[in-house]
Amino acid sequence: MRDDLIEIRWHGRGGQGAVMASRIVAKAAFLEGKWSQAFPFFGAERRGAPVMAFTRISKQPVRLRSQIYEPDILVMLDPMFLGLEVAWRGVTPKTIVVANTHEDPDKIFLPKRVKKLAVVNATGISIDLGLEVAGLPVPNSAMVGALVKATNVIRLESAEESVSTMLKRLKETNLKALRKAYEQTEIIEEPKFVPEVIGEG
Repeated sequence: MRDDLIEIRWHGRGGQGAVMASRIVAKAAFLEGKWSQAFPFFGAERRGAPVMAFTRISKQPVRLRSQIYEPDILVMLDPMFLGLEVAWRGVTPKTIVVANTHEDPDKIFLPKRVKKLAVVNATGISIDLGLEVAGLPVPNSAMVGALVKATNVIRLESAEESVSTMLKRLKETNLKALRKAYEQTEIIEEPKFVPEVIGEG
């Protein structure tokens, strides 16, 4: 693994915008003069079904095309992934986890030891701003804001520019979601963990 390569794995449910979020971050990195790629992995292609997406960012050309098995950053667009084994595969103590949850950070116990946990109620932000499709909140822009707050992978200004060009129909609302999540994201260094069996999903 190259030292300059950052690998991000996204876990969401169909309709939550995980694939778009991965593309937003990749484009933001591109706007900063970096090399990037983003691509999805679908299981059952239906609303609500688990979806994975991947983003790679580097200062050099990115030629890898495989899925990401040991993510540097793990982003969970739905709270259910905190308790699903599939989301935690390949996570190492160096992984930064960014999670959508309304839970009090002090009450969250992770199944693996990680470097950092960032939490935000992206679902609540999306509902408050009316970012819903068929009655389901779409927290992708909010989660991009949380990722920016938790890492130095891309700048907030680059994320805003990327959202503005890729989500033109609801640009202002998505920008509000991104900024609100950036402001509200809580960072926990060395979060609590309980090594125990978690759900298969």
